[in-house]
Amino acid sequence: MEACLAGYRVFFATVPSFINQLKAHRSERTLRSFELKFEKYDLVILDELGYISFDKEGAELLFSHLSLRAGRKSTIITSNLSFINWQDIFHDSVLTAALTDRLTHRSYVLNMNGNSYRMRETEEWLKAESVQVVQN
Repeated sequence: MEACLAGYRVFFATVPSFINQLKAHRSERTLRSFELKFEKYDLVILDELGYISFDKEGAELLFSHLSLRAGRKSTIITSNLSFINWQDIFHDSVLTAALTDRLTHRSYVLNMNGNSYRMRETEEWLKAESVQVVQN
């Protein structure tokens, strides 16, 4: 949100949604125009890598589009998987190694261990609700 408010061009999507967009552009023969636009974003955020695996076409499309940005523009990828497990979703060890190499070169990797903030908020909400119920 801060990047948007500061005037940066930001693209946000979940990985499955992004891959579906790429496939649609390919089938509509508009992939090259999308690539040109995609390269111009100051920041790309792809969320939820690893929740859903994808086919070879999806893996190759994701790789090629992330490679367009490597070393040139900022990209954030969120995943619940460690890099060693990315092969399980890409199903190709060479492609996985090449992608992690490009993504991690001159980058910051944040390993966020701990309890889920969603779970914490739910627990706080449940506590507040039980207090309200008892008070009524």
